[in-house]
Amino acid sequence: MKLRRKLPTVLCIGLTLAIAVNLLLVFYTTGALQSFVLGSLHKELRFPLSELDGAVIQRLSHLEVELQHLEEGMKLALTQQENVENTRKRVKEEGRLVQKAAETTVNEAKKHKPPKQLFPHSQLFKQWGQDLSEAQQRKAQDLFQKFGYNVYLSDQLPLNRTIPDTRDSRCLQKTYSSQLPSLSAILIFTNEALSIIQRAITSIINRTPSWLLKEIILVDDFSSNGELKGFLDEKIKLYNQEYPGLLKIIRHTERKGLAEARNTGWEAASADVVAILDAHIEVNVGWAEPILARIQEDRTVVVSPVFDNVHFDTLQLEKYELAVDGFNWELWCRYDVLPQAWIDLRDATAPVKSPSIMGILAANRLFLGEIGSLDGGMLVYGGENVELSLRVWQCGGRIEILPCSRIAHVERHHKPYALDLSPALRRNALRVAEIWMDEYKHMVYLAWNIPLQNSGIDYGDISSRRALRERLKCKTFDWYLKNVYPLLKPINTIVGYGRMKNSLDESVCLDQGPVPGNTPTMHHCHQFYSQNVYYHLTGELYVGKLIAEENTRDRCLTDPGKGEKPSLESCSKATKNGLFMYWDFKPGEAVINRDTKRCLEIQREASGTYVLVLQTCTTQVWGIQHTVGNWGQTSVREPHQGTPALADRMTSTTSTASTPNATHSGRG
Repeated sequence: MKLRRKLPTVLCIGLTLAIAVNLLLVFYTTGALQSFVLGSLHKELRFPLSELDGAVIQRLSHLEVELQHLEEGMKLALTQQENVENTRKRVKEEGRLVQKAAETTVNEAKKHKPPKQLFPHSQLFKQWGQDLSEAQQRKAQDLFQKFGYNVYLSDQLPLNRTIPDTRDSRCLQKTYSSQLPSLSAILIFTNEALSIIQRAITSIINRTPSWLLKEIILVDDFSSNGELKGFLDEKIKLYNQEYPGLLKIIRHTERKGLAEARNTGWEAASADVVAILDAHIEVNVGWAEPILARIQEDRTVVVSPVFDNVHFDTLQLEKYELAVDGFNWELWCRYDVLPQAWIDLRDATAPVKSPSIMGILAANRLFLGEIGSLDGGMLVYGGENVELSLRVWQCGGRIEILPCSRIAHVERHHKPYALDLSPALRRNALRVAEIWMDEYKHMVYLAWNIPLQNSGIDYGDISSRRALRERLKCKTFDWYLKNVYPLLKPINTIVGYGRMKNSLDESVCLDQGPVPGNTPTMHHCHQFYSQNVYYHLTGELYVGKLIAEENTRDRCLTDPGKGEKPSLESCSKATKNGLFMYWDFKPGEAVINRDTKRCLEIQREASGTYVLVLQTCTTQVWGIQHTVGNWGQTSVREPHQGTPALADRMTSTTSTASTPNATHSGRG
């Protein structure tokens, strides 16, 4: 620091001396200065000239050396000062760069920091949307709640996106006639997202040969979604500018339900074949030709493509393996194994005989009318596909799945137009049972836990449908079970069903408990199937959903023979595993295991909850909600103290019908 403060003074003195010495040396070397200086000095000092000359020269030489040293020192000082300044500038610049880098790192971290997850429990964001801003999350979640699938993502995807071709490679080798029937594609919707509808339309146009596709008919079952009004009309105009007259739209002025909406589309169609589709689909390449060729071969066949799953959250396609469409006794759809007869053909392209269809279907337009189209008495949603399937099979047609026709279908997370479909499903199921299922209709009542008589459920006027069945000379449901759907097993030994309560506390009911798991519990009574109980005259006690399909795991109450806890096990495996599954029981009496003689009872724990135990019988008795025939009414036993009221309440819905003919045992 001292060097830096004195440096200007040193530089000035040094420069002055350097200039002076240089001038002296110049004059001296020319001789002028030598004469002037030496002469003057000689006069003043009277030194000998030779001595003076030598001394001066020596002195000047020393002075020159010192000046050179001074000059070198000044150069060194300047160099050091320059180095100091450069170092200071470099340090300052490096500091600025470090600070800038730190600021950039912080900004990048802020930029890439995952935003707060506003809906951690929403199924929409389990595998998608982690990088969305909070505003985007709110918008996506609102649309998800409104539509049941990811509309936010759908609106960003191209309408003509490519989806994987999921057909078996052998399907690509098939050829079809150049003279196939014409096709009307019918899209049914209620409050569907506009981009979803447009993607369905685009896929049909792009993946159906133009000479086969006669029209696309949209049926709006009274949507309230604003963009499906004028905005959709404008989109249809744009489509028709490019494909004149291809698209039509029909709007219901009131909600009529899925079956009636499909009938509306069928009535408006004019092509040889109608394909009745959901609007949340994308047809895949080559979907139409197998349908048209098969119906051309046999006008009485109603066909279904193979569905692939478009996930409701990511909208990615997942290939589903080929299966046939079946149903359970609630008439709810399920996939069944492929028939052995089809497997034996060793032809992956051959049509597959199926007991039912899932809902999407194609048929000869005139034949569909001849057998009564769809039952307009089916309300809202559910059961209409089973009703049509039974009618087709029993009235002269057949149902087939076509392996070479594939359609991608968005499986909603929830159906926003009817969050609780149970009332409609139950009502429609009873309508189907009463029209088509003859002496087996009781299975639908049992599955839905409905009393066999005086159910209180209005399934509508069925006289016209029964008249249709008579006119078409349709076969019986017994024929259908034996020839079309032998996997569906009726049970004719059930004599008691519904909620099962213990006299100790009637506010709790026998429950199947957590699934997976095999420990039954006592739980506050509700109306869900986990508290369905079915008691057989043969002694089995089913707990949970009624299982009556071949190769499906049922759940029988068992006494393991040791310990005090009952368990639920597969009925077919219980005896093999040394478990005891046969019980003696009548309403208002104890539940006693036939082999161990222990009673099923309940105990109150310190927490106040009840647990099931197996123990020596006390005074506890049980009641069951519904009884069949006169079961439980002929007992001459005296009731246990305090039990008559329980038995009376629990058997108040007893059917007066005779006990069904028990030609089929509990598991067939």
